Amino acid sequence: MDKDSVGIVETQYFDIDEPFILESGKTLENITVAYETYGELNSDKSNAILICHALTGDSHAAGWHKGADKPGWWEIVIGPGKILDSEKYFLICSNVLGGCKGTTGPSSINPKTGHEYGIDFPVITIKDMVDVQKVLVDSFGIRQLYAVIGGSMGGMQVIQWAISYPDMMKKAIPIATTARSSPQQIAFNEVGRQAIFSDPCWNGGNYYGTGKIPRNGLSLARMIAHITYLSDESMYLKFGRDLQDKDEISYDFSLDFQVESYLHHQGESFVKRFDANSYLYITKAVDLFDVAVNNSVVEGFKDVKAKIEVISVDSDWLYPTEQSTEIVAALNANDVEVSFSEIKSSYGHDAFLLEKGQLHYLLSKFLSDTIVEDLMTEDVPTIREEDSIKKAAILMLDKNVTHIPIVTDDNKLIGIVTSWDVSKSIAINSEKLSDIMTTTVKYCHASDSIEDVSVLMRKHDISCLPVVDDDFVVRGMITSDQVNNPYYDIK
Repeated sequence: MDKDSVGIVETQYFDIDEPFILESGKTLENITVAYETYGELNSDKSNAILICHALTGDSHAAGWHKGADKPGWWEIVIGPGKILDSEKYFLICSNVLGGCKGTTGPSSINPKTGHEYGIDFPVITIKDMVDVQKVLVDSFGIRQLYAVIGGSMGGMQVIQWAISYPDMMKKAIPIATTARSSPQQIAFNEVGRQAIFSDPCWNGGNYYGTGKIPRNGLSLARMIAHITYLSDESMYLKFGRDLQDKDEISYDFSLDFQVESYLHHQGESFVKRFDANSYLYITKAVDLFDVAVNNSVVEGFKDVKAKIEVISVDSDWLYPTEQSTEIVAALNANDVEVSFSEIKSSYGHDAFLLEKGQLHYLLSKFLSDTIVEDLMTEDVPTIREEDSIKKAAILMLDKNVTHIPIVTDDNKLIGIVTSWDVSKSIAINSEKLSDIMTTTVKYCHASDSIEDVSVLMRKHDISCLPVVDDDFVVRGMITSDQVNNPYYDIK
């Protein structure tokens, strides 16, 4: 185990007791969510990042399970000192609704029948997956995520998060994904589903407890899908036309080429870890994904507020760069702060799981490119000039703050009062706020860089700045602790 791994981890489980209404209008009861966390949640719960997994991923994104022979699926970027630093961030990854790795899905027991759901499980959507994740995030008392990050189907979840819960994250990073599944993407998924349906062991989805599973159908579905995760160049570099365990062509239907053997191995390995019915439901959710409103992706993104970095892979033909640039264009049309990067790789779609160096560079640049808005506290108590010092003191104690902006009736900044000012009022025997308030207030804007604000604080030896808009309306506060170390209070 590497020293930069989060080490041995365990999957945890969260139960949703209330009936859960799906996008289809149907209801699920007794949902269980499997999840893992890495790192510690800081005291103001501002350092949480949600990681969203791809089609056949799970909650085990990093670290090692006891007895396992490989780490979590995104070990290359999650851990102490890595870009998704578990010593800075509190990282959450949950298995999606409909999955087969601990979260309620078709292989789970239906509380109404006492048997596995099978195909009685309702059809789900990416939005349903995100809505379940939202309940999990809420259970931690997290009011806003620092970021939501994911690739492929995980990227769809990121986009849905930004649309469904625009105030719930500061930053969002969808990787190698799309705003709506294309006919070609739907076609590949449908062929995979038909492979499962045609396996006699599928038995109409009722194969649980029979001792037989639709092995051949699920294996074939995986082989088809896996081809789309690679690129022609990567397959040529890896296999060429090399033969498998033989010196010459057999001239029969045995496996001649290495690439054939590789695909069979992928299919056989997949059958050991994934449920066929889950594959049906999750691929259907991907097919249904379409954020467009009135056939307009621009309209679909109209409520997005998060700062977004869209990342594509130049050799990805499953979710090509054009689909990422469509997202960027739609966000730009809505004046969303968005940037775009393209990973250069021969790996194809799978590059977002493999290109460690480029991922570190791109994620690091975006996550550390911090402005005041990324860190400031928005729920700020304010007070009026005509209020008493006693009221200010009570407000400071109640809200656990040392600085309170003094504002007009329309919330425009005219001064500030500190705990030191309140103490001084005793010495000068004053009860009026106007006697102790500071009127020459240093302030900043939400769009200012953290570096500039840090310089301003050091120059004037101050520890807290009001954040105002162009009309001097107070939008929040930022402290020197937040500026100098955004995650200073990690325990």
